Amino acid sequence: MLKKFYNKITIKQKRWIIGTIAVVVLICGIGLLYGLSKRDAILQRAIASAKQKAESQYNVDLKIQYYGFRGLSTVVFKNVFVTPKGKDQLAQIDDFAVSVRLWPLLFGDVKIGLIEMENARFTLVKRDSVVNNYDFLFKKNKQDSTPTPKAEKNLAALADGLLKKVFFKIPRNMDVRNFEISFKDDSTYQQLKVPRAEIAGGDIDAALYLNGDEGRWHVMGHVNPDAQELNLKLASEKKNTEFPFLRSKFGIRMSFDEIQFDLQKVNRKGKELLTLRGDWQFKNLNVHHWRLSDQDINIPEATLEGGVDIGAQSIELVKESKVKVKDFEFSPQAKYVHKPEKIVALSIHTGRFEAQKLFDAIPKGLFESLEGVQVQGNIQYDLDFEVNLKKPDQLTFVSKIDDQELKVQKWGKADINKLNGPFVYTAYEGDKVMREITVGPQNPNFATYDRISNYMRTTLLNTEDPFFFKHNGFQEEAFKLSIVTNIKERKFKRGASTISMQLVKNVFLNRNKTLVRKLEEIMLVWLMESSKQVSKQRMYEVYLNVIEWGNNVYGITEAARYYFGKTPAEITLGESLFLSSIVPKPKKGLYSFEYTGHLKENVYRYFSTYGNIMVKTGQLARDTTVANYGFYTVSLQPNLRPHRPAGLEVDSLQGLDVDIDAEQEDKIRELELQEKEKRGLFDKIFDKKPPVER
Repeated sequence: MLKKFYNKITIKQKRWIIGTIAVVVLICGIGLLYGLSKRDAILQRAIASAKQKAESQYNVDLKIQYYGFRGLSTVVFKNVFVTPKGKDQLAQIDDFAVSVRLWPLLFGDVKIGLIEMENARFTLVKRDSVVNNYDFLFKKNKQDSTPTPKAEKNLAALADGLLKKVFFKIPRNMDVRNFEISFKDDSTYQQLKVPRAEIAGGDIDAALYLNGDEGRWHVMGHVNPDAQELNLKLASEKKNTEFPFLRSKFGIRMSFDEIQFDLQKVNRKGKELLTLRGDWQFKNLNVHHWRLSDQDINIPEATLEGGVDIGAQSIELVKESKVKVKDFEFSPQAKYVHKPEKIVALSIHTGRFEAQKLFDAIPKGLFESLEGVQVQGNIQYDLDFEVNLKKPDQLTFVSKIDDQELKVQKWGKADINKLNGPFVYTAYEGDKVMREITVGPQNPNFATYDRISNYMRTTLLNTEDPFFFKHNGFQEEAFKLSIVTNIKERKFKRGASTISMQLVKNVFLNRNKTLVRKLEEIMLVWLMESSKQVSKQRMYEVYLNVIEWGNNVYGITEAARYYFGKTPAEITLGESLFLSSIVPKPKKGLYSFEYTGHLKENVYRYFSTYGNIMVKTGQLARDTTVANYGFYTVSLQPNLRPHRPAGLEVDSLQGLDVDIDAEQEDKIRELELQEKEKRGLFDKIFDKKPPVER
């Protein structure tokens, strides 16, 4: 192509082109010679400026015994010391050399060409949990106090700028020998040593040693800084070696056999869209943190493939993204919109797959109760979730599972079938075991379903789980209400537990409040309900016999005798409404009574709410309203009643101004909020048929 072009141009044009090139080369040569003659002075000024800035802005003493040029563009340093004034020395480097690439420099890009380093020590010291020698690294530069309008943040541009900063600092060639970094405080010492680290023609080869020979990792891979491509593989030479600093800093214990990261492509479409494509691979990853699980979580093998699209105000997984754990894989779709309003969206559509692959993929130690479960059949799961964090009431939440073919062939540690016969239930208070209770006819306190008052069975359903006999373990509207409420309150204020979920939690799961326990609870409830191996009536019967109703009061028989001196069959409507009201906070049940044994007036609102609901749904006759749903007939056992107020001579409530302490007032407010939320829930689902016991 160039030869044809050269043959077509005239001799005059050839002379003009050659002359122009000669002039450009001459100018560059003169500039280069001038730069070389001045470079020592420029370097001296740069070093002097760096020292002055370190002292004035960061209160750091920077000492360099020798510095100078080697060759055309390489600067060498010897015996460099960095010491914050009045604190421990941070860094000492015996020999250091760095060069920048000249051609990119002509276009304003400072790209590293070479790094050489030998005998470098960085020591991070923190004394008395407060004083440290590295805080200046995070100190912000002093800015002009004059307020300036903030520029609109462009997430794509920010990510692009960060990528360039990282890759511009990765050299084409690197040779590091005997580099170490350590952290020391009043109780911890961790040292990570790099005996060698090389980059030659883009190929990476390095070794990492933790605390002498405590752990060893080998780093391999390839990097192309110009194309912004990076492939790294970090492999451990020893099994179960914890990665350093994570436990002391975050309480996380993590080990792995191999982690591989591959950034395959960076694609820019203007300033509004940046696409990153690549994948992560893990082999034998072990993670432990008390908020996740009380056991080590082990992932034998997992792959995350795909990438992200980063827009001006959004981050989104590319459509081809895929998560694979063992033989189970799915393609999630996730998106976060930052502006104009914050929106979070997640969709999962698995298509039909073999159910056993899901259970085989669950990391060991994550769901202890499900380990060993064997199932048969194909299932499909579909989830569509989207929420505007400023307008949570517009929540989209649709969760569906097609599990008609699913059959449980073998249960794991939690054998749901034990609910069908007598078993021993362990009652806890926090982590403390209170006592063991036999759930079955061997226990004289066990009440069969037909020996429990219909009022009791009906009222508790309305307060705890109105559609228990109709749903499959989960109430979608309750989930929506829980999510909306918690977003509005900006904290966990409301759950969405059904009776099925409470039963599984109490009978089969431990009391450790971890993030994954709720997921374990959901999975176990799903299996229990879909298998239909335990009837709804039996579930409810067990639930009524194990839940707490007061201080060391468990089951409906103990509750009826403790509060009213009755059997479960003798409980009235009013007594049932009271017992139902205290299930969320059973130890505070006695606060609802006056010294006369009658209920306080503020509890009447609760009776009115649920009494009206039961009349409206046809569960109570309308003439029941005449008796105020039994509110005034509830009478507490004499031995449990609070003391008579001093100076009061008659057992009468007329004219009595009852003082309510702060704790009781909080309970009343919470009760009113629960009533309001549950009324809203009933309004949404009221077009459904009334709950019917089966």
